[in-house]
Amino acid sequence: MRLTPFVFLTCAIAFSLAGAPRPTSPANIKPIGPYSPGILTDDFLYVSGQGARKPDGSMPSGVEAQAAQCLENVKAVVDAAGLTMDHVVYTQAYLTDYSDEAPLNRAWLKMFVKDRPARSTIGVARLPGGTSVEVSAVAIRDLSKKRLVVPPGYPASSPVTPGVIAGDRMYLSGFLGRDIKTGRIPDEPAGQVELSLSRMLETLKTAGLDFRNMVFVNPYLTSAIPAPVMNKIYASHFEFGNTPARATISVAGLPSGANIEFTGIAVMDLAKRRAIRPRNMAPSPTASPCVFAGDTLFCSAKSGFIPGVNSGIYASSVGTQLRQTMRNLLDGLEEAGMNFSNVVMSNVYLDNVDDFNEMNSIYAEYFNGAAPARTTVQQTAPGSRTPDQKGRYPTLEQISIVAVK
Repeated sequence: MRLTPFVFLTCAIAFSLAGAPRPTSPANIKPIGPYSPGILTDDFLYVSGQGARKPDGSMPSGVEAQAAQCLENVKAVVDAAGLTMDHVVYTQAYLTDYSDEAPLNRAWLKMFVKDRPARSTIGVARLPGGTSVEVSAVAIRDLSKKRLVVPPGYPASSPVTPGVIAGDRMYLSGFLGRDIKTGRIPDEPAGQVELSLSRMLETLKTAGLDFRNMVFVNPYLTSAIPAPVMNKIYASHFEFGNTPARATISVAGLPSGANIEFTGIAVMDLAKRRAIRPRNMAPSPTASPCVFAGDTLFCSAKSGFIPGVNSGIYASSVGTQLRQTMRNLLDGLEEAGMNFSNVVMSNVYLDNVDDFNEMNSIYAEYFNGAAPARTTVQQTAPGSRTPDQKGRYPTLEQISIVAVK
C-alpha cells in the first residue's frame, strides 16, 4: 500500500506537535543515511548506531580505539540532548572482530565508570561506512528512574549490568548460552538455549518479574544452533499467541565462543503490556507482531514476506522486498492506531551491506522530515539469491521498529 500525500502531511505535523518525538543531533555528526542521530521522546533518548569515524572523517586504528570513538560519538548525541552517559540504560555493540571482547570492554570501562548500562554484544559480518565497531543506545531522561538489577553472585568484574530498570520497563543485557562463572558451554544446542534463557529469567526474577513481562526479545544465534531447536524451547516459556515481539537474527559469531544470546525488554507492570496482532497474521508460538509497554510499541522484525495463501517472498531486489516489509510493518502500526510518524527507532538487517544505498533510497520515502534513529548491520555472509521452484526468493533485508504513541 502506497502512502498518500495526506499521510505524509500527517507525519510532518506529528513531529511539530509539543511533546512529540524530536530529532537531536550534534553539529559534527553527519548521518550516512536517512536517519536521525538521536530521537528524544518524553521519557527516552534513542541513539542510532554510531560507527568509529571521528568528526573529521578519519578512522582510528585498532578495535579498542574504534570502540572508544564509537562511545565518544554516542556521547556527542547524548550531550546534544542535554543528558549524560549516566542516563544511558541500554546498548548494543556490534563487532566484525568478535574473537576477543577485551578491547571493547577496556574502552567500555573507561566510558562507563559506574552504574553501567545493560549491553548485548553481537558479532557481524560487515558494518556500513567501513567501521569494525558500532554502538547504539537508549537513555532515560529522568535519572532518578534508573535502577540497576544484579542477581546474587553475579561477577563484580563484569563490564555490563545484567538488567537496568528505566521507568516503566527493564532493559536486559545479552545472556549467552555460556556459564558466566565457569565459562562452560553445554555440548548440545538445546542445553545452550536453556542456559541462556535461564540466565535471563534469573535477572527478571531478581526484579520481581518473569517471562510474562517480556515485550521484546532478540535471539541471536550462530549456525551451530538449529532454529527449530531454539524455537521449540523458546515457545515452551511463553503463552501461545501472547509471546513478546521478536527479531531472530542469525549472526556471524558471539563473544567467548557462545552460539546463542538472548537480550530484550520487559515491562514492569503487566497491566501496561498488550500484544497487537493484525488480522492477516495468525497467532504464533514464538512471536507477537507487536507488543505495547505503556505508550511504546515494540514490533517484531519483518521482511518482504507476503502472508496468507501462497505466502513467501516473490521479489528479487532489496528495494522491492523493502516495500513489502514496510507494508508489513504498517499493518502492525495501524492495528495499534499509529503510522510511520510514530516510529522512533529501527534496526535494519541486510543480507549484503553493498545494498545500503539502494535500501536507503526506498526507506527514505516512508519518512517525511526527520527520520527515526536507526542501526544497520550485515549480520552474516551474503546468502544465495536464487529463487526456489515456486519462484520464492531468500530474505535480503529485515526491519524491526520501536514506536511511541
